[in-house]
Amino acid sequence: MEQALKILIIDNDKTNRLAIQRSLKPIVPLLELTEVNSRKKAISLLKQKSFNCVFLGYLLSDADGLTLLKELQNMGIQTPFIVLTPSKNQEITQEFIKSGAWDYILESMISPDTLLKTLKNSLRIYKAEKALTLSNQKLRKNNEILKQKNKELKQQQEQINLKNLQLQEASRRQSQFLATISHELRTPMNAIMGFSQLLLRQYPDPLTPQQVDIVQRIFNNSQNLLSLINEVLDLSKLNTDQMDLKVEEFDLGVLLQFTIEELSSLRSHKNLSLEVDIDLKNPLIINDKNFLRRIIINLLSNAIKFTPAGSVKVKVWEIDAETIAISVEDTGVGIAEEDLETIFTPFQQVDQTLTRQHSGTGLGLAIVDSLIKMMQGEIHVSSELGKGSVFRVEIPRCLSSNLS
Repeated sequence: MEQALKILIIDNDKTNRLAIQRSLKPIVPLLELTEVNSRKKAISLLKQKSFNCVFLGYLLSDADGLTLLKELQNMGIQTPFIVLTPSKNQEITQEFIKSGAWDYILESMISPDTLLKTLKNSLRIYKAEKALTLSNQKLRKNNEILKQKNKELKQQQEQINLKNLQLQEASRRQSQFLATISHELRTPMNAIMGFSQLLLRQYPDPLTPQQVDIVQRIFNNSQNLLSLINEVLDLSKLNTDQMDLKVEEFDLGVLLQFTIEELSSLRSHKNLSLEVDIDLKNPLIINDKNFLRRIIINLLSNAIKFTPAGSVKVKVWEIDAETIAISVEDTGVGIAEEDLETIFTPFQQVDQTLTRQHSGTGLGLAIVDSLIKMMQGEIHVSSELGKGSVFRVEIPRCLSSNLS
C-alpha cells in the first residue's frame, strides 16, 4: 500500500482498540490510526475527515454501535464499516449487516490475518461500489429517455384498466341478473314441487297409476330444475362476494351420515353399493357446516351420476391433528387426463355436446372448488377413463371465526 491507510476505530472497549492497533501495525507500514470511544466524537470526526475504513464496536460510551451506524448511514457517509461483534451472537451481526455494515469480525477472532483479509475485501468492494455509482449515473441519463416512453405506456395501461373496469362491471351486472332470475324462478318451482307432493299423497282421493306416474315426473323434473337454479344462484353469489363463511362447531360424522341419507334415493335407482368409512378420533370440527354439506352433496351426487354400475365409497380420516380429509371414490366412467385441468372451470363439462348423456350446468365442481378455497382447504382429483375417479378434499379442523 503506497499511500497511508487511514483507519478509524470507534469502540468503548479498550481491549478491542488495542488488539486492532497491535494487529494492523505489523501488516500496514503506512498507517494513520485514529481512536474514539463515543458517538459524539465519532460523528464530529467523520464530518471533518475521510477514512479508508472504520472499525465499529458494539458498545460506545454514550450510545451503541448499531444506533450510530444507522445515524451515519442517514448522514450519507460512504466509508466502509467493519463491525466488531460479540462472539456467537448472530442476531447482533445480522442487525449490523442490515443497517449497512460491509463486513464483521468477531471480537474473539481479531488477528493480523483476519484484519488483513477483511480490510482487503472491504476496500475491494468499496472500489467496485464507486465504479458502480458512476455506471448508475450514466444509467440515470438513459432512464430519462425511458421515462418519456413509460408515460406513453402508462397512458395505454390506463386505457386498458378502464376497459377492465368496464368488463368487471358488466360481469357484476351479469352475475346480479343471474342471481335475480334464479331467485325469481325458485319461488314458483318450490310451489310446483309442493303441490306435486300433495298430489302424491293421494288424499283424500286416490290417483290412477297413470296420474301417479305423471305427477312423479313433474316432481322429479321440478327437483332437477331447482337444483340447476340453486347452482346458478350459488355461483352468482360467489362471483359477487355475497356468500360468507359461518364458522361453527359440529359433528362431522353426523353431518356426513345425514347428507348420505338425503342422497340414498339417487343410488337406489341404480342399485349402486355405497360404502362409508369414518375414521375420526375426534368427530368435532369448527368450520362452515353448510359449505361442507354442499361440497359433500355435489361430490357424492356427481359420483352417483357418473357411475352406471359398481360402487361409491366415502371415506373420512384425520391427516393430522389440524387437518381433515374427505374422499369420494367411484367406479364410474372416469375422466381423461387432458380434461382434469378444466373440470373446476365454471360451465365446463367433459362432454359439451347437446346429445350428452348426463345433464347439468357444469357448475357443481366450480362451486365446490370456490367453497373449499373459502374454507382454506384444497381439493385433489385422480381419475382414469373407464375405471372411476377419486376426489379428495382437505380442510382445516378449526377455522378461525374472524375469517367469516
